[in-house]
Amino acid sequence: MNAKSTEKAGTSASGHQKIDWAKINMPMLAKISDDFAQTKPFSELTIGVSLHIEKKTAVLLLVLQTGGAHIVATGNFGTTQDDVAAALNELGVVVYGRRDDSQSEHDANIAKVLSHEPNLLLDNGADLIQMVVRDSRFTTKGILGGTEETTSGDFRMREELAGDIPFPIIVINDSPLKLIVENKHGVGQSIVESFNRITNLMIQGKRIVIFGYGWCGRGIAKYFKALGGRVAVVEIDQITCLEAAVDGHQVMDSLEAAEWADVIVTATGRKGVIGPEHFELMNDGVILGNAGHFAWEIDTPVLLKDAKSVDGLEEGIEVCTMPSGKKIVLLCRGKMINLGGSEPKGNTLECMDMGFTLQALSQECVVKAGEELVPGPQAVPDRINIDTATRMLSHIR
Repeated sequence: MNAKSTEKAGTSASGHQKIDWAKINMPMLAKISDDFAQTKPFSELTIGVSLHIEKKTAVLLLVLQTGGAHIVATGNFGTTQDDVAAALNELGVVVYGRRDDSQSEHDANIAKVLSHEPNLLLDNGADLIQMVVRDSRFTTKGILGGTEETTSGDFRMREELAGDIPFPIIVINDSPLKLIVENKHGVGQSIVESFNRITNLMIQGKRIVIFGYGWCGRGIAKYFKALGGRVAVVEIDQITCLEAAVDGHQVMDSLEAAEWADVIVTATGRKGVIGPEHFELMNDGVILGNAGHFAWEIDTPVLLKDAKSVDGLEEGIEVCTMPSGKKIVLLCRGKMINLGGSEPKGNTLECMDMGFTLQALSQECVVKAGEELVPGPQAVPDRINIDTATRMLSHIR
C-alpha cells in the first residue's frame, strides 16, 4: 500500500470539508499556525506520526507542516477516517493506511512511517516509540525526541519500555489541562454522545458500569449520570474508590458489577480487564463498549470465539449469542466507541484545540529546548501548561 492508496478508500472532497470546519473552530491552533509560518521551527525536519486520522488531528498536522515539517503519518488501528486521509495526501502530508486495515497491515504502516527516518515522533499509544526502540530494522539515531498523547502510551513507556528510550518524550497526558479538559470533559461527553449515536438507546434508568475511575472514567461517569444513568464504578485503587463514592456513584468489585450492569464501558488503559469470568455473569442483552486507546480492555477474541453466533446489526453493533442463549452486545469490536461506529466524531473541537496546542508547543520545545529535557517520558513543561491555559481562557470566558 502506498501513500496515495487512501484516496481510493475515501472521498477527499468530504475530507477537505471536515478539515475546513475544524479549522474554523480551532482558533488556538490557527494562531500557532500563524506563528509557525514566521518562525519555521521544524524546517528541514521530518515528523513521524501515529495518531487517529480525523479532522481535528488533520488540523494539527497541517499546523506542523506550516512550521516547515515534512509529515509522514499513519492512523491508529481501526479509527482512520479515509476521506480525511485522502485530503491530507492531497495537501502534501504522507498518510499510510485505511480504516479497515488489519492489525498486520497497521503494523506495516508503522514501519513505513519509521522508514522515513523521522527526526521527531508524535505518538498515540507509543506504537512508533516501541517499534523504533525494539525493532532491529530501525535506529534511534537522528531522533531528537517527541510527544505521546495517551494514558495507554504512558503506561507502555513507563513499564514495558522503562529505561529503553534514549530520547525525550513529552507526555501530553501528564498535563493537568489535558486531564481536566480533554480526558474528563472531552472524553466524557464524546463517549456518551457516541453511545447514543451508535445504539439509539436512552440512558435514563440504565445500570451503567465504568471500569476505571481515572480522569476519563470520571468524565464518562459524570456525563452518564447527568443524563439519568444509574452509575457504578469498578476501580482497584481504594482512595479513588472513595472519590467515586463521594461523587455519588456506587462502587463494586468487577464480578458484582458484571452481574448488575446493563451497560459496561472500560476506561483503564489495561489489557483484559473484562474476560470470560465476567461474560459468564452478565445479564442477557448487556452492552459492552470501550473508551481506552487499545482494543484490548475487553477480551473480544475470547468473547467472539465462545459465542455460538455473532450477528452484525447496525454499524458498530454485534450481537454475540452465547451457548446458553444469552446475548452480549459488543460495540465497535472493542475499539474506542467515540471514534467507531457510523459517523465517528471523537472529542469536541474546542477541547482538542487545547490538547493539540499542547502537542504543537511541546514538539517545538523538543526542537528548541531539547538539551533541557532528559531521555524517556516526562511531563509537559509548566510554561507550556500556563501558556496554553491562558490561550484557552481568552476564548471561553
